[in-house]
Amino acid sequence: MNDVVRLLLMLALAGTAVTFAGSFAIWFFDEDRRIGRALKRVLKGEPEAMLVARGRGRGVGVNFATGLAAVAWDAGAWCLVYRIDELMGAELIIDDQVVARAHREEPRRALDQRVSHAARVTLRLIFDDPQHPDFELDLWLTGDESRRVAASPGAAVLEANRWLARAEAILRRPRALNPSAAAAAAVTAPLPPPAAPGPTPPPTPQAELPLPQPRAGAEPPPWEDDDDLDPDDDQR
Repeated sequence: MNDVVRLLLMLALAGTAVTFAGSFAIWFFDEDRRIGRALKRVLKGEPEAMLVARGRGRGVGVNFATGLAAVAWDAGAWCLVYRIDELMGAELIIDDQVVARAHREEPRRALDQRVSHAARVTLRLIFDDPQHPDFELDLWLTGDESRRVAASPGAAVLEANRWLARAEAILRRPRALNPSAAAAAAVTAPLPPPAAPGPTPPPTPQAELPLPQPRAGAEPPPWEDDDDLDPDDDQR
């Protein structure tokens, strides 16, 4: 009887350990957490704003403290890092039509309609990079309603619209010069004019040195005038 109870306890403990390990693996390898860890690594800090396209393995994050923005593919296996000032614009695309956008040096085109039904909702980010000029996040696709954790087209549009407002706030910031442009500006900057020469100060008068005094007990110099001699000595 004791052996049976011991066996049941061991089976219960093993089942609990396996369940805990499986739950931890599901939590640790969750798509959002994997992308969040990858963005935190490349952004050199916790992303202050992050958006994940669930089921597509894509995400975007921004860290304003470090001045970096990053996009991720394949659930964080590959990331690309930009400076925040390299963001040139953002677009909200619904069923292959741009319904709202924010672009540098252009007025914002705000969303002027409510959307409750759509086959595809996409947020497109545009960067100043010739190799990777844009990045698309499909926030809603037909068939997402059958997933266990799914939003709705309206919620996807609202989230994309919030990121449009965030992108507009970033675009209003003055764009910093890149290092090469800053160096060129420093080289071509005119030199300041030379300072005008001031009046020449008058020469400082030098103090007259005192004449040397004869030392006590010293003999008179041999070049004394003969007139100073005693006349009595000449008579003698």
